[in-house]
Amino acid sequence: MGSRSAFFYGTLMAPPVLHRVIHGNPHPEPWQASLLTIRPAILHNHCRHRVRNCDYPAITPELGTTVRGTFVSGLTEGDIWRLDIFEGDEYARRKVELRILDDGGDEEEQVEAETYIWIARKDKLEAGEWDFEGFRREKMSAWVGGGEEVDEGFAVVEEESRLTRVDVDEAVRVQQQDPTGGRGTNGKISNQLESAKDRAVLESAV
Repeated sequence: MGSRSAFFYGTLMAPPVLHRVIHGNPHPEPWQASLLTIRPAILHNHCRHRVRNCDYPAITPELGTTVRGTFVSGLTEGDIWRLDIFEGDEYARRKVELRILDDGGDEEEQVEAETYIWIARKDKLEAGEWDFEGFRREKMSAWVGGGEEVDEGFAVVEEESRLTRVDVDEAVRVQQQDPTGGRGTNGKISNQLESAKDRAVLESAV
């Protein structure tokens, strides 16, 4: 089990997306899933924004506002390396202090974690709140692959899970922009993650 921890507030709150990034598979082996502890948490003095024409959100420092997400502990150095690739150059990893939430949503102990802060152009951010439930229903299959149901507690209705690689390619053609930001199953960042995994396998075999 690793010693690193992170706060996730967007697509990585969905376990299949998180496991796909750090384990290379949205459905990890039980022993892999058991390495992580995932708890609800809240980050104060930050604001979550929609990113224009994208499936994912961003956060920026802002006094008086809060962001709810997940606190994930047990991450390894390798996990963080892969997460850095996944987040790309629009974000910077920073240390923050946040509060764990109990089952009733009340704040408990304060913990330190790392999270990814938006550092790209501010005019790409929209004022409205990002919709996690909408992402899970309508967009997540493009991030984890295929139209198969996910077994992480998500009731994915087949009719609402039809956004596959083909749909992402069509969105790129129409909008001239990939709504996953290259993080979908056929995106440039995903391909970087696959290449990095292959290199690590080769190096371990030498």
